[in-house]
Amino acid sequence: MRKIKEVLRLKFDARLSHEQIAGSLGLSKGVVAKYVGLAVTAGLTWSEVQACDETALERRLWVLPQRPRAQVQPDYGRIHHELRRKGMTLMLLWEEYQADHADRQTYRYSQFCDNYRKFTKRLRRSMRQIHRAGEKLFIDFAGPTLALTDGRRVHIFVAAMGASSYTFACATLRETMVDWIESTVKALHFYGGVTRLIVPDNPRAMIADPNRYEPRSNATVLDFARHYGTSVLPARPFHPQDKAKVESAVQVVERWVMARLRHQAFTTVHEVNDAIKPLLERLNERSFQKLPGSRSSTFAALDAPALLPLPAQRYEIAHFKTVTVHIDYHVEIERHRYSVPHALVGQAVEARITTNAIEILHRGQRVASHVRNNQRGAFSTVPEHMPAAHRAHREWTPQRLIHWGQDIGPATAGAVTRLLEERKHPEHGYRACLGLLSLAKRYGKPRLEAACVVAAHLGAYKYRHVRDILASNRDRNSPTDAGDWVSPEHAHVRGPDYYR
Repeated sequence: MRKIKEVLRLKFDARLSHEQIAGSLGLSKGVVAKYVGLAVTAGLTWSEVQACDETALERRLWVLPQRPRAQVQPDYGRIHHELRRKGMTLMLLWEEYQADHADRQTYRYSQFCDNYRKFTKRLRRSMRQIHRAGEKLFIDFAGPTLALTDGRRVHIFVAAMGASSYTFACATLRETMVDWIESTVKALHFYGGVTRLIVPDNPRAMIADPNRYEPRSNATVLDFARHYGTSVLPARPFHPQDKAKVESAVQVVERWVMARLRHQAFTTVHEVNDAIKPLLERLNERSFQKLPGSRSSTFAALDAPALLPLPAQRYEIAHFKTVTVHIDYHVEIERHRYSVPHALVGQAVEARITTNAIEILHRGQRVASHVRNNQRGAFSTVPEHMPAAHRAHREWTPQRLIHWGQDIGPATAGAVTRLLEERKHPEHGYRACLGLLSLAKRYGKPRLEAACVVAAHLGAYKYRHVRDILASNRDRNSPTDAGDWVSPEHAHVRGPDYYR
């Protein structure tokens, strides 16, 4: 374009011939004649050429008067947005375009597609990829950080919707796995729904194996994805274009949010998040430069209706640990022992550890659940996990034995209580109490109660004493003095009168 202007200067101002101009500028006489002819046709003078910049000169030389376009011009910005909807095609949009303007001249399908492609070439490179509504959420951390007054630095987490670029940002102290997941949870609840895919880069905190073809997330990330019914698909290593949407969003957040906060003093992460919220709202409400609407309006029209619903409960960070079931059908987690079904003794199971609960998984199925207990050396045991014999043994408690005695009568309950109190440890009296209570099956509850009344009158509470009273039918008679009764099996017993 600079040579064209020089050609016109030499012709109109210096009054040189075509041959002289061609020799001076290294052009052919045909090229000189072409541009001089265009200037003459356009009615340009040297003063007008001199006042024009290169763009204006090109427009004056090449843009000839044209007839008004006969075809109705489609709204290519709207078409570009519509193509992000799931199942939308250019063919369908062309048919709708023709139906809307059936009484006027429209483009044929090939022209329609060609003009749309020309339109997309004028957009930013990151906008060329068409993202389906509600399909992908891109996440990343910004490179720059913000300072706290105590010298710590806060990191800024950024998330962006694929179709609408609707942006979320929050501050964290670090970039650990917990920070990644908790920030993503905040983002999902900010959007009010869940996308089919979540696309991070390859942070070591989340991706156990950053394989290019088969990347593998760690157990906590997979558990998070299961909870929300989504999937985590990391970008390829060293391929930021796989998550270009969030790369652009990070740059926008750095310029429109972080740059405005650089002179403010913050003492906590909460203060930073409070300062981010209004700026983030303004960012999402800003109109696009080359497309209709804003991030907020596009999100409401495209992404929001296509999102999956949020689960009833917010995700709680869980850690996983493989443990072996001990012979006492308990597993040890942080010095505390939790029971599992006794059939799993000796097998390896997986413990899912959260702040408030411990879940035991076997082959992906939950087999036990406990409230988390931080008491070291103690046991948390569910009776249903115990073998039948162990469970029956555990059920023999002093309170239960006394309660069984009360079902028969107060004298029986008194006898059971005395048997338990006479032992150094209550468990030593369990067998005697069970033997005493078992007499009700042979003689009946009324007779056992009567025998215990006799035993109480005599001061004899042992199992064999009550058994002998029943065997000798002494319970059928009125109680007598202690000296009138001796055990039929122990006739040599002197009795209480002997010691008077």
